[in-house]
Amino acid sequence: MSYMEQTIDFVKKELEGAEAGHDWFHIERVYKNALHLLKTEQADEQVVLLGALLHDIADSKFHEGDETIGPKKAYDFMSTIEIPEDVKKHVVQIIENISFKGGNFEKNFRSKELEIVQDADRLDAIGAIGIARTFNYGGFKNHPLYDPAIKPNLQMSKDEYKKHQGTTINHFYEKLLLLKDLMNTETGKKMALKRHQYMEGFLEQFYAEWNGQI
Repeated sequence: MSYMEQTIDFVKKELEGAEAGHDWFHIERVYKNALHLLKTEQADEQVVLLGALLHDIADSKFHEGDETIGPKKAYDFMSTIEIPEDVKKHVVQIIENISFKGGNFEKNFRSKELEIVQDADRLDAIGAIGIARTFNYGGFKNHPLYDPAIKPNLQMSKDEYKKHQGTTINHFYEKLLLLKDLMNTETGKKMALKRHQYMEGFLEQFYAEWNGQI
């Protein structure tokens, strides 16, 4: 069994029964996005694909905000399949730096590989899939769909963002609609624009129905 097959098998087992927006199928979509982006970007394919497969192996939002579990779990797993040390460290750095976290924090690591995996992950957070994932997670956390009295908070720190309990519609403004302008790669930017426009159309329809206009 190849190292990729072993990694896929590991991730499937680890994420069995996970919340539907952060399950194996999310990982598979991010992996496919990464493969697509690699067609137009020069980068270390092994690092990118391992990063895509392992980036959410233990998402901190499901582990009481602990951001150390995912990187450690990924490193420990890679140590069992004889991945070179420099590759393991690079993948760990991707996992540590991929998340949006409110967008208001200083990044301490950059690489082309991180940019590709980050774009691949962000593409899955927007468009039709992004809408579905957002409402699934909102239901999972019992967040209100929408409350006109609760305004989006765009100035949250990283810690405030992690603890934030808002409405599902506000999440569009606090994260999803911001991602188009945060994409790293040219291909990612083009794909994000189309998905962004789809979300704008959805929100227009949502508000019209909310107000009984159509």
